[in-house]
Amino acid sequence: MSTTTSEAAAGQDPSAEAKVKKPLWRRILKWFLIVLLAVVVLFVAAVAFRLWQMPKFVLDPMTPGALTVDDSAAGKYEIGDFLVELTGGEAAALTITQDDGQKVVWRSDPGSSFAAASNNNVDFEDFKGSFWAQVDRTTKLTDQSITSASSSRNSVTLSGALADGETSTDYEMTLTTERKSPTVAIVKMKLEAKGAGSSGEVDSLMVTSGRDDDEGVYGFGEQYRPFDLSGSLLPILVREQGLGRGDQPATVVVDFGEWAGGSLDTTYAPLPTYVTEGNRSFSLVDDEASGSFAIADMTQSGQISLESFDDVLTAEVLGAASPAELIADRSAGISRPDSASWVNDGAIVGLQGGTDVVRARVKEMQDAGTKISGVFLQDWVGQRKTSFGKQLWWTWQLNKETYPDWDKMVADFADDDIRVVTYMNPYLSPEVPNSSVRSLYKEAEKSGYLVKNASGDVYPLPTAGFGVGMVDLTNPEAKDWYADIVAKEVLGVGASGFMADFAEYLPMDSVLHTGSPEQQHNRWPALWAETVRTGCERAEQPDCMVFFRSAYLGSESNVSQMWNGDQMVNFKDQDGLASTILGSLSGGVSGFPLWHSDIGGYTSFPFGKGPAFVVNYVRPPELNQRWSEYQALAVLMRSHETNNPDSNPQVYDTPESRKAFAEASQLYVALANYRKGVIAEATRTGVPAMRHGWLVYPGTAAADVDLQYFLGNHLLVAPVTEEGAT
Repeated sequence: MSTTTSEAAAGQDPSAEAKVKKPLWRRILKWFLIVLLAVVVLFVAAVAFRLWQMPKFVLDPMTPGALTVDDSAAGKYEIGDFLVELTGGEAAALTITQDDGQKVVWRSDPGSSFAAASNNNVDFEDFKGSFWAQVDRTTKLTDQSITSASSSRNSVTLSGALADGETSTDYEMTLTTERKSPTVAIVKMKLEAKGAGSSGEVDSLMVTSGRDDDEGVYGFGEQYRPFDLSGSLLPILVREQGLGRGDQPATVVVDFGEWAGGSLDTTYAPLPTYVTEGNRSFSLVDDEASGSFAIADMTQSGQISLESFDDVLTAEVLGAASPAELIADRSAGISRPDSASWVNDGAIVGLQGGTDVVRARVKEMQDAGTKISGVFLQDWVGQRKTSFGKQLWWTWQLNKETYPDWDKMVADFADDDIRVVTYMNPYLSPEVPNSSVRSLYKEAEKSGYLVKNASGDVYPLPTAGFGVGMVDLTNPEAKDWYADIVAKEVLGVGASGFMADFAEYLPMDSVLHTGSPEQQHNRWPALWAETVRTGCERAEQPDCMVFFRSAYLGSESNVSQMWNGDQMVNFKDQDGLASTILGSLSGGVSGFPLWHSDIGGYTSFPFGKGPAFVVNYVRPPELNQRWSEYQALAVLMRSHETNNPDSNPQVYDTPESRKAFAEASQLYVALANYRKGVIAEATRTGVPAMRHGWLVYPGTAAADVDLQYFLGNHLLVAPVTEEGAT
């Protein structure tokens, strides 16, 4: 029996055991893993495809070519207080000096062209305020010849050709001396293509300045990157700065959803102006052509190039004996509105929620010892929920349902020396919260005051979860009407100022009352600032406390305070606390001397909202305290609740947070007299209140540190810029 069984077993198929079915759970697991892998592959492919679709900057910068100077043109030419020297040979160059040749005001890079032109086409793509330029060049006319030079008492004109092989265009560069003030003289540099030659009309012009190989370059508006911009290639294009700006994974996830991540090259306030470590300044003048898109290129050793996409480029150049003198001289002739003095009496506390909530939180903060000069009530118009969190009704009228006891609240706060600051922007919502609110959108639409599209209809602009119309600020009647809204509806309800948000969204294919969108897009912040300034004057509040996030040439004379915009709720130098220091310092040497930021940051994505499935973007516990300490030692102290207040720690939440904020406010007030002097000097001279070490102690170790600053000349501030630092 046993033998038979053994033989039967021996005769079995050896693969029989392998054919036995695996347990059910193993089969389920196998297919689950296969499906999961497929989902992951598809997701990664979808993300990659979406990011591949995202518009990108294509700048294709020009590299200066050769410079040749005819013997008949070479020589020295005196114009006013300046000496213009044009030399030929292999090291041909143009040099402008002052003070008997002791001070170099401007010079070219020896042997290289300092003027160039291009035939090109620029396509612009935009999405919710983010803009990208793609430059497609036909020719790069980078070789420069100077065949003649003629001079008069105050000017010299250089003539020649800009060429690329057999293709060329004629040009003229006129250097004229002018006075910005009784003590400040500048040289105006006008480069103009004359249209003759084989290239036809050119579409852009470029001027290249020379510099020493290790000479720093600073400015170009608010740049959230190292103070020295050497090696950078920057688009000069007003737009949303982006969310994350390279901080991962937030940036890639925001790009996947909204193409709104931004980068180190994107900013609300780029400006075609720079200064150098050698105490020289170069700025486009505030004219129609200067509003065009531009490219700043510092990637070439010994050179700084600024290309403007227009057929005329006019700039001002000057030199000085020190960095502070340089900034002050460049600002000569600009009269800025005074900063409201009352802001030095305490912090402006950002609150929302209606009359009772605001009153209760103000009392809590006062009981904790907080010095309060104002309350920032952005929800004065009422709130609605969107995909981007709590947003406002852009109707610019008091919402009496949210604030039923507004007048008494404002009066009571005034008795306690607390001012009210609100919110406004240049856009109008088609919807209104209730029938008691006027539809300013419909009024503007009926009067033809809104920006139109190519079909002649109102251009619909998508924003943070809803669509709006944009008031056409190139229309004098529309601008006048909107200034009245500022005076009567915004300031007329007892407000002492407001956040003047946005002004970056003008589409490049829009139809305007005056001018082309290509020239008006960058200039829109200046038109917005002018409108606001007119409204303040009509409300008889010349020092109304208004602060802007976007700016361009022409904004300076109508802007007192800038703020850094919508930073993420973290410490990062891409888009958090540290980034506001960088932006303030570069913006400060670009013509805007007063900067502050939202204490605690603004942009937050809690779990379940936005990209929160990757990272929970809410304020770390110590962020409010560190940011409060930083702003207590700066120009203005103002808190913000973020776009998702219910999910983020607030300065008023706990006894500990109230105590920390109160102590920072007391420090802020203790510095009031010193700060007032610094602000008055900054407003008068243009030398920023927050000063990079280069401005105060050039050539020292302090000039090499970017995440610290001097408040005035005498107070060195080094904010904590790392989470968990002790």
